[in-house]
Amino acid sequence: MRKPNRLINEKSPYLRQHAYNPVDWYPWGEEAFKKAKEEDKPIFLSIGYSTCHWCHVMEKESFEDEEIAQILNTHYVPIKVDREERPDVDAVYMSVCQMMTGSGGWPLTIIMTPDGKPFFAGTYFPKESFYGRPGLKDILLRIAELWKEDREKVLATAQEVVKALKSSEGGSYISSDLGEDLLHRTFAELYSSFDEVYGGFGSAPKFPIPHNLMFLLRYYRRTKNEKALEMVKKTLKAMRLGGIWDHVGFGFHRYSTDREWILPHFEKMLYDNALLMFTYAEAYQVTGEDLFAKTVEEIAEFLKRDFLSPEGAFYSAQDADSEGEEGKFYTWSVEELKEVLTDEELKIAVEVFNLSKEGNFLEEATKRKTGRNVLYIGKDLPQDLIQKLEEIRVKLFKKREERVKPLIDTKILTDWNGLAIAGFSKAGLALGREDFIEIARKCADFLLENMITEKGLYHRYMEGERAIHGFLEDYAYLIWGLIELYNATFEGKYLIKAKELTDFVLVHFWDKENLGFFQTPDFGEKVLVRKKEIYDGATPSGNSVMAFNLVRLARMISEPRLEKFADLTLKAFGEVLRSFPSAHTFSMMALDLLVNGSFEVVGVGNKEKLISDLKDLQKAFVPEGHFLIKDSNTQKINSLLQSMEPKGEVSYYFCRNFACEEPVSSIEEVKEKIGVK
Repeated sequence: MRKPNRLINEKSPYLRQHAYNPVDWYPWGEEAFKKAKEEDKPIFLSIGYSTCHWCHVMEKESFEDEEIAQILNTHYVPIKVDREERPDVDAVYMSVCQMMTGSGGWPLTIIMTPDGKPFFAGTYFPKESFYGRPGLKDILLRIAELWKEDREKVLATAQEVVKALKSSEGGSYISSDLGEDLLHRTFAELYSSFDEVYGGFGSAPKFPIPHNLMFLLRYYRRTKNEKALEMVKKTLKAMRLGGIWDHVGFGFHRYSTDREWILPHFEKMLYDNALLMFTYAEAYQVTGEDLFAKTVEEIAEFLKRDFLSPEGAFYSAQDADSEGEEGKFYTWSVEELKEVLTDEELKIAVEVFNLSKEGNFLEEATKRKTGRNVLYIGKDLPQDLIQKLEEIRVKLFKKREERVKPLIDTKILTDWNGLAIAGFSKAGLALGREDFIEIARKCADFLLENMITEKGLYHRYMEGERAIHGFLEDYAYLIWGLIELYNATFEGKYLIKAKELTDFVLVHFWDKENLGFFQTPDFGEKVLVRKKEIYDGATPSGNSVMAFNLVRLARMISEPRLEKFADLTLKAFGEVLRSFPSAHTFSMMALDLLVNGSFEVVGVGNKEKLISDLKDLQKAFVPEGHFLIKDSNTQKINSLLQSMEPKGEVSYYFCRNFACEEPVSSIEEVKEKIGVK
């Protein structure tokens, strides 16, 4: 057995995957940089994550290869980083890669000076050069030669890269010209890129992008534009019936490699499924369609079964690969199905799931059919087939459980668990499922008890150890989750904690010069530059979610100061938002609340009845509504509640713009006032 390298002592499953590579890997830290300086060697930085298919490919081809290992160990100091543990390191060097090459992705490959200044960037490289694509071996040898023979040129390149990076990050994009027209432009851009045939936006590859759909649902609520709702329904149905959905074990895969949502990239991420649970729950609130409710329940079943830790929080991800092959766990040959199903069931499965002997799953290198099939439906089914399909699914699930399962990355990340809290809370309200709300409560309680100290939030929990100071997304997503959990429970402690975390963010993350929030706190490690991000990618940006949180909290606890920070956050990136609003749909959700307003309903009196009434009300889709119950906890953070008294068993105060009307005595009057049946 090969002797392990330093990564054997790390908690990250991704780093541990590389612990028996012959490469003399270092984790990110002082030891590696000190060695590079003392030995005058460049640093080879490789960034990836445990469920990344091409990371596995590059490891197998290069990092397990003795020849590559010898080159790296001789001429470089190699550092491995888990991007999910250190999103700050990843964000900076991904910006470098995009700036130098015009694109990015994982594995991310950076070569830099001993003080961390990059001069070469790329993503996946094969070991050997191939049809004009440079191989890692040639790159490493050439750069090692340049480091010795032409150091000045290398250092000059590094200086130029850092200068360009600082220039791009240090500029001001402030604009105060943000109004309702931007919301209409966002809709128009989404409409222009909408795939009328298959749903979703753009062409292949297709990503779920739940916040686009969340924005469209709010746009529909405000404008009654039926096209906005049609886009949401078409996309959600197409994804649920496509191969991006796991029809046997439930849950969504990462993205679709094709326009039709048929052939997925198979990894499953907590953040995708949490955000999609939230979105399908909202779509169910709007439409009442059973398919959307069913999808919510099945995502919940998948997350509970495969991702829920004994502590009550959720693991991060499930690999795309098993037994060294992408998709092996999820795909089926017709022969395998014959062993499990009756002749009648097989006939149904072949027809409904679009199966063939040749298969629809292609070999990656040759694009040849493999004889294996991704299950997908692609069309609405008659009711009489649904029960038969469930019987088939159960048989296939039992058979699939005998296979070697893809690795689960058992890191617990605060930010992604914040999304899970939001998702389960929203699902519990929309579907009237108290068990979902209880899952959200246990997850939140674990984070609040284990991931917070006087130094703020921590980002990662693994094997009893919390580590890495929290990033903006940790705070933003958890605050969002706590607000949703308060709406689902009316337990004031969650709102109080949301307010405390918000105050911490305003002190330690706020950019006093150019406004907005930095990704890292003022006491955190500085990696070349202190980044700020507003772009809503696979997950919404920390800034957009903080702006959304700040508006909602301001109105829930009657603190206009917080709303001012929300306004300034969006204005900080105003030029960027105006240039491409549909790439910032979560920011647009915050802008919608600022521009078009919201209402608040405060209940006073018998708490048990108030909770029952307000939960019933929230089965409807009222995203512009904020709900509060007066009790000893909420009075601590909202002084305006002091004067509110019940007139009878319960009373409801209806408020707008920090001013309240005379109370009404029944929830039916409230529903009538806000247009809910």
